[in-house]
Amino acid sequence: MIRTDRRRALLAGSALATAALLPQRGMAQAPEKKKVTIAVGGKNLLYYLPLTIAEQLKYFESEGLDVEIVDFAGGAKALQAVVGGSADVVSGAFEHTLNMQAKGQPMRAFVLQGRAPQIVLAVNTRTMPHFKSVADLKGKKIGVTAPGSSTNIMANFVLAKAGLKPSDVSYIGIGAASGAVAAVRAGQVDAISNLDPVITILARAGDIRIISDTRDPAEAERVFGGPMPAGCLYAPVAFLERNPNTAQALTTAIVRANRWIQQAGPSDIIKVVPESYLLGDRAVYLDAFLKAKAALSPDGLFPEAGSATAYRALASVDEAIAKAKLDLKANYTNDFVKKALARLRSA
Repeated sequence: MIRTDRRRALLAGSALATAALLPQRGMAQAPEKKKVTIAVGGKNLLYYLPLTIAEQLKYFESEGLDVEIVDFAGGAKALQAVVGGSADVVSGAFEHTLNMQAKGQPMRAFVLQGRAPQIVLAVNTRTMPHFKSVADLKGKKIGVTAPGSSTNIMANFVLAKAGLKPSDVSYIGIGAASGAVAAVRAGQVDAISNLDPVITILARAGDIRIISDTRDPAEAERVFGGPMPAGCLYAPVAFLERNPNTAQALTTAIVRANRWIQQAGPSDIIKVVPESYLLGDRAVYLDAFLKAKAALSPDGLFPEAGSATAYRALASVDEAIAKAKLDLKANYTNDFVKKALARLRSA
């Protein structure tokens, strides 16, 4: 009996020693690049709420990262920052990955923040009180977050369905905050393609009449003819290949934020987001959050058909994209998200 007990003790000790040399279950590997700069266009938007939650709740920090988030007027400018080398990763619209593949600059999306675009196209009730159809926008000025951004692309798509070309209107960059609200109220634009909280502020005041609303995932699928991935983190393929552990850490932080949001109530959100995001009206921001919540990704996974949907939308308004031979599986990956979900489930 004594020999048996001693043998068991020796085996147990050996097992513990071996386990100490191996990574613990669910333990992440150290990021290759701890200091990461993320470029975003309109950080205050609910479109990017997971990014803000990951930052404010220090999820990036707990994954071993020192993340700097640099805010730009729109997604196109955020993308330029990464192309120019002043940022590592974009928090932006999924369809930009297809545009960049067509230009021979491969980018890959690796964690989803929004499962619907949340972009709303609306007309200014002051300058277009007698609006009847999208065709009435011919020759008008449309305010977008920035030319070339996802708000611009969505407006192009809706116009195309009505037989209008991008050249039939004038696009004006008005940002994604108080400047956008002011542009509508001053009559500087006849229509607006933007996101919350800007849209809810304008709608509640009667400043706009909504034409197309993709905050509702079901409506987004009707508009685009399939699932349309929206806000996500994407980066040059070379960056992801050189820094897989860094990408994994970024992914895990966003997945944690996605999950937190789905369980959060309006009061939880108010406590976390910066006061400046509320644009002076907490009630409006809470209303906007409740409208946007369903459009935010619950888990970070990209839908399998999403890339094809995004391609169809772009091809309908961009002849170069329509002619391009694109690999619709090369512009995104779910590998990092699957690992993040497995780790969080086992924690």
